[in-house]
Order: sequence, then C-alpha cells, then structure tokens
Amino acid sequence: MDDAAYRRGLELFNKGEFFDAHEVLEDVWRAAPAGEKKFLQGLIQVAVGLHHHSRGNLAGARSLLARANRNLSTYPARHGGIELGELRVQVEKWAGALEEGNAIPALPRIEADRG
Repeated sequence: MDDAAYRRGLELFNKGEFFDAHEVLEDVWRAAPAGEKKFLQGLIQVAVGLHHHSRGNLAGARSLLARANRNLSTYPARHGGIELGELRVQVEKWAGALEEGNAIPALPRIEADRG
C-alpha cells in the first residue's frame, strides 16, 4: 500500500476536503492488496458520504455512510494505523442523525492509532 498517499488521503479527510480525500484514497485502493480493499473502500465511502452531505444530497450521504459502516465493521477497532472503532462510532452517529432528521454531530475525524 502507498503509505504516503494513504496518509495524504487521511490528512485531506481531516481537513474536510472529502472529495479530494476520496480521489487520493481511491488511487491507494486500486493498488492495495485484497485484504485491505474493503477497509479502504469503507474510508472512501465515508468521505464520499460526507461530500454528498456538503452538497445537499442527504439520501446519498445516508446510503454511503451505511455502506461504509458495513465495510468497516469487518476490521478490528485499530486498523490501518488508525482508531477505526472511534471512526465507526462517529459515522454511526452521523448516519443516525441523518436518518432521524436530528442535528448532525461534528464532522468525523480519523485519529492515529494510540495503541
């Protein structure tokens, strides 16, 4: 996996540049080994879901965040050098808020693995 591009994609995500994060992470995904594809796909889906939300496409945001959670749920809480469990909690809160029409929480952030 291209570690520099991966880290760049995570940085873009945390800056709220979700479309660009998706583009960078998609390049990483293309070259990734089979065991990492669903993980990277899940991260990309979170980024695209949040991009859809920023453009007012709430149905697209809900759908992608739900698919992202399904893909990411097959990996441990710490994976890919990040606190994946924490990201999943944040995405679940977002998906729930969108589904119920509640106020959305703060934008999810991808934190480095503290372990």
